[in-house]
Amino acid sequence: MVAVAMEKMPRCAYLHIPFCRRRCYYCDFPVSVVGDRKHGDNSGTIQKYVDTLCREIQATPATGVPLQTVFFGGGTPSLLSLAQVTQILETLKAAFGIEPDAEISMEIDPGTFDRQQLEGFLQRGINRFSLGVQAFQDPLLQVSGRSHSVADIHTAIQLIHTTGISNFSIDLMAGLPHQTLADWKETLHRAIATQATHISVYDLIVEPKTPFARYYQSNTAPLPPEATTVEMYRQTCAQLTAAGYQHYEISNYAKPGYQCLHNRAYWENQPYYGFGMGATSYLYRRRLTRGRTLKAYKTWVQNWENHNVELPPPDSLQDQLLETVMLGLRLAEGISLPDIAQKFGEEVPKAICRSLQTDGWHHWVELTTADNQLLSLPDDPCHPLPENATHLRLQDPEGFLLSNSILASLFRHLSVPA
Repeated sequence: MVAVAMEKMPRCAYLHIPFCRRRCYYCDFPVSVVGDRKHGDNSGTIQKYVDTLCREIQATPATGVPLQTVFFGGGTPSLLSLAQVTQILETLKAAFGIEPDAEISMEIDPGTFDRQQLEGFLQRGINRFSLGVQAFQDPLLQVSGRSHSVADIHTAIQLIHTTGISNFSIDLMAGLPHQTLADWKETLHRAIATQATHISVYDLIVEPKTPFARYYQSNTAPLPPEATTVEMYRQTCAQLTAAGYQHYEISNYAKPGYQCLHNRAYWENQPYYGFGMGATSYLYRRRLTRGRTLKAYKTWVQNWENHNVELPPPDSLQDQLLETVMLGLRLAEGISLPDIAQKFGEEVPKAICRSLQTDGWHHWVELTTADNQLLSLPDDPCHPLPENATHLRLQDPEGFLLSNSILASLFRHLSVPA
């Protein structure tokens, strides 16, 4: 019998700030290009968007539970003026409340801020920053369409340190055109030298309708071959963990105490608010997506204010199971077998393990106990699981490298008992 869990209240809010100086060649995010001279202090378009964003927040029913995390993503949120950041945060506080010790993150790009602006962000409550670096080689930045240089990166890092910011992350990208393993090792070395408390490492995906999709095809030159990108992943794990970073999620590394709490809510399949152009919220087991252009988003907000937005049906138990497994296996600790059993039925954890055993994936997964003792998944599907096993996780790094294939195998077999 499947237990009916109490509805969890959203405690996280994502705010999409879509404005960029230019569109990177690999980007398929909903963004609006404003050029090199426009920013929040001199752009009417940006101010109108902020006003619309605040209207959406005000029109969203509150639950009475204050926010624990807020994330300004983009786009380039550091193009906002201090007054606009204040306007958004004050609107959030009035609508939902924000915990005094909430994690409030902002994505920032090199060359888009100065010390005065960083200090202003800090004063307004931003306490975690994510710097979009991508690479430490100018040719790779140029081929990616980035608007900054390596010199801009070093200036940004210096500003972060002189401002006294201790909690900051940098984003890197592997598998770029012409990128070599030597380039990647150098990028990791320089990333560690920044003393960032968190490093996110993403593999290039050639998305349809992007410039990269017109220029390149996956697994063909000048993109690095798969053998090289696999070695880049292994090198990332080895180099960053040796430098004291914990590999806590398939693409993310953090010094102890500096995991991104906001993103963990996604991987734990928790509910969250999503505000802004193209943003998706997950509330009451429903995923609701806004329009991906400024015009479409404005119309959506008008309809939202007038209660004319048609809500999608709630995710089925089957969808919830697959999402929980897919997202949870991205985490270093994996999925909780007792939680799976409580939410979806006692037989589901056994079905997950049998599927991995039957399809031969058991060599790339591990079982752990409540005190993090490591156990092996038995080869034989008929062999009972260890009674003290509490979590199932992918091996690091080889299991993570095979995660797509492992998940595809699981999805073929998994279902919620009737």
